[in-house]
Amino acid sequence: MDEIRTVSVLSFSLRYAVPLILAAMVGIICERSGVINIGIEGQMLMSAFAGFFGAAITGNLILGTLIGIGTGMIMGGFLAVGAVTWKMDQIIAGTIINILATGLTSFLYAQGYVLPGVTPTVRIPLLADIPLVGPVLFNNGLFTYAAIIISIVLWGLLFRTIWGLRTRSVGEKPSAADTSGIGVQRLRFVNVTFAGGLAGLAGAYLALEAAGTFERGFTAGRGFTALAIMIFGAWNPLGAMFAAIFFGLTQGVASQLQADEVLAIPPQFVNMLPYVLTIVLLAAVSGRISPPAAVGKPYEKD
Repeated sequence: MDEIRTVSVLSFSLRYAVPLILAAMVGIICERSGVINIGIEGQMLMSAFAGFFGAAITGNLILGTLIGIGTGMIMGGFLAVGAVTWKMDQIIAGTIINILATGLTSFLYAQGYVLPGVTPTVRIPLLADIPLVGPVLFNNGLFTYAAIIISIVLWGLLFRTIWGLRTRSVGEKPSAADTSGIGVQRLRFVNVTFAGGLAGLAGAYLALEAAGTFERGFTAGRGFTALAIMIFGAWNPLGAMFAAIFFGLTQGVASQLQADEVLAIPPQFVNMLPYVLTIVLLAAVSGRISPPAAVGKPYEKD
């Protein structure tokens, strides 16, 4: 019984971490490029909305996922135009994205639509039979596998490729990057737009796999939580992935404690535990890590 409960908590933790992992990757790509993306929440919300209704209307989950990703890229393009092309204050540009997404999804939301199903669980033979670890890691939906693979691939791209070197250079010292022939504005624009696609994937996961539905305010602050996870992971894709899984684990443990009535305190306080722990950990590491030097600073060519 204890093993079943442990597997249940760990599986819940990993599933809970999936949108946080993907959203943290969005923040990493943007901030490594020198652009603050406060609008991840809005990008996810709009993508969840579009992905859900796209899948419900067409009856095709794959098409719904692609619609969600495309919507995320469009929202990312909006942010890129505001923050990179127009050189708006990046916090304001991201806030506009959030307000726009909240308003549009609330206005356009309609009840009565249902999905043809949810994305299937894929069980990897043999590996899924490993005690404890197998059911947790190798018996998941496609989005879960995708989030882990994307984190690993992004780490490789960021620290082992020319694109990664150029991205880090425009986020650290854009003037030097420009001098060496790198198109700072173009690279920032492309990266922010592409990152929006990952936010779209996170939104599609919430609607098409995690919940199988859509409601107003559906993302529930996950975009902002992902920014904290990005910082805790030191702007490193692998660090952020493990930080997201750790956050998911605290959420899973808190939920289990609440279900078992181990703690004789109101459930609202139990639900606060993961966020309080995140704040404490961020405070502990804040003096030891630093963001990319040029993040949040529009580039003006001399």
